[in-house]
Amino acid sequence: TGSAPTSGVQDWPLPTPHHLSTAFLGGPGEGPPCGTSLGWAGEGPGTSGKNRHVCHAAARLEMGSLWEEFNRLGTEMIVTKAGRRMFPTFQVKLSGLDPLADYVLLMDFIPLDDKRYRYAFHSSSWLAAGRADPAAPGRVHFHPDSPAKGAQWMRQIVSFDKLKLTNNLLDDNGHIILNSMHRYQPRFHVVFVDPRRDSERFAHQNFKSFSFPETQFMAVTAYQNHRITQLKIASNPFAKGFRDGDPEP
Repeated sequence: TGSAPTSGVQDWPLPTPHHLSTAFLGGPGEGPPCGTSLGWAGEGPGTSGKNRHVCHAAARLEMGSLWEEFNRLGTEMIVTKAGRRMFPTFQVKLSGLDPLADYVLLMDFIPLDDKRYRYAFHSSSWLAAGRADPAAPGRVHFHPDSPAKGAQWMRQIVSFDKLKLTNNLLDDNGHIILNSMHRYQPRFHVVFVDPRRDSERFAHQNFKSFSFPETQFMAVTAYQNHRITQLKIASNPFAKGFRDGDPEP
């Protein structure tokens, strides 16, 4: 399948990120209507007009109870200039793919609203603090194993543990650029690698998108809610040093 991309760069016959982004915003449905998927959580919008290779794709969010625990408190994700990995890590279990077809998996992040926020410590709550900053450059993160056969994707849990979040508008490492103190919804996309020469014509048919409301978060440069800090330390295996009182991370 050739070398895999490491930072959102692609090297296979697939619609460009621009075409993918356009497709994600919606396009005219073509082709025979596609039945509903297998009913796992997080199913995207209607599947009408989707390619048969993606219309039955289903994604189940892993560590759902942990995500929900964070969500109840108001999940916060650290963004840094160098880039910071997400915790909880975004992981899904896939089903309903064509085992012999090639697929690319990717993620993007969309603002949940047009507001900027601040944390009110006296009430332990987030408050709107004006209009959102200008949107950061829209980027997608390709899973580094892309492209791969449906059988491979379905064989094990798919983890986006290489994905990093940054607030550096000039980042050249391919990290996802977000504005601090803004709310975001991660989106997960399954894209069928269409072998047809004119595959760009069918870009809107060849993908299926999934959003899990419990994965919404506030981008921050430092945790605001101390309960989020405590839960991250308690549930993150890489934070063991903090639990033991060891200064080493």
